[in-house]
Amino acid sequence: MPRPHPPEFRQRAVDLARMREKPVAQIAEDLGISDSCLRNWMRQADLDEGRRSDGLSTAEREELVELRRELKVARLENEILKRASAYFARENVLPK
Repeated sequence: MPRPHPPEFRQRAVDLARMREKPVAQIAEDLGISDSCLRNWMRQADLDEGRRSDGLSTAEREELVELRRELKVARLENEILKRASAYFARENVLPK
């Protein structure tokens, strides 16, 4: 997987595309990226800046990833506790 471009590069590319002095495809070619990549960056920038409301902002996406990670850990812990509870109930032995 190629290394991601730095945020400054992405922001500058979006700014250039928003000036509309050249077509998005030409700007993307000049920068050595695909026009779909630049369009995705523009869409994400619009979401982050509140210009669009049909998707998740970067902060919301990061929060979603973190919450999903926490949920996965909580489910694993819950499963361990269920198994331990069943084991001790079956053995009729309580840990000291």
